[in-house]
Amino acid sequence: MIDLHTHTNKSDGTDSPRELVNKAISLGIHVLGVTDHDTTSGWIEATQSARGEISLALGSEISCLTTDGISVHMLALLFDGANLEMQRMLEDNRDGRLPRMAKMIEKMQAAGIDISMDDVESARPLGATLGRPHLADALVIKGLIKSRDEAFQGLLNNDSIFYVAHVSPTPTQAIQIINKAGGVAVIAHPFASMRGQILEVSDFEVLVEAGLHGIEVDHRDQNPDERGILRAIALELDLVVTGASDYHGNGKVNSLGEFQTSPEQWEKLESRADKRRVVGA
Repeated sequence: MIDLHTHTNKSDGTDSPRELVNKAISLGIHVLGVTDHDTTSGWIEATQSARGEISLALGSEISCLTTDGISVHMLALLFDGANLEMQRMLEDNRDGRLPRMAKMIEKMQAAGIDISMDDVESARPLGATLGRPHLADALVIKGLIKSRDEAFQGLLNNDSIFYVAHVSPTPTQAIQIINKAGGVAVIAHPFASMRGQILEVSDFEVLVEAGLHGIEVDHRDQNPDERGILRAIALELDLVVTGASDYHGNGKVNSLGEFQTSPEQWEKLESRADKRRVVGA
């Protein structure tokens, strides 16, 4: 089993890196991607927890924004964690999250929704990268919604009047920096229409020119038709096809290992990094 997209409480998941690795081991997962939003802070604990037959593909999910204002998430895997340009990009993204959150809260307050930054900070685990899921958790705690999923289908959807984008690299810029850091770039759930605006088929050629390596095709937020289109794009452009859970612990219904990457596709993806950086077996 190979699951290349998961989150811990270092961003917006609920499991610690150790708990995540332990769950993956218990399920028989052989390769686990640890990809917290805009941070590598969970790498050390995850590495210390790896044992037996499990291997870790350490990475990060990078928040990007197209020139047309479409939110895109780019999975960066197997890059050099000490690369300064990469770490600067991650840090800049983290720094942009606080003013963005303040603007979203301001919009909600103006609409009569009883929520504050203190509420969000109370819902955010210590040291976690601030994000919309923590706002969703705060709304749940206050009884304003029932779950994170409800929030992302409504109040916090990309098309919501409360949504605010933050300063981020374009997908092309992120891909180029990932490549410079020796890693591989996989675009995450690019056709997840339930989240809001999505990319067009024509967008992928530009991303490939920038150095894109793969497409996350099998993901619960993409329906069978969307997956079929993405699989055809990957075949035409010689991109790796991945599948992953996008696991967040108790924060989302996604189950660890519910979608997977084939060993053949994983081998192809790993070979495109500038050196072997898999941790473990």
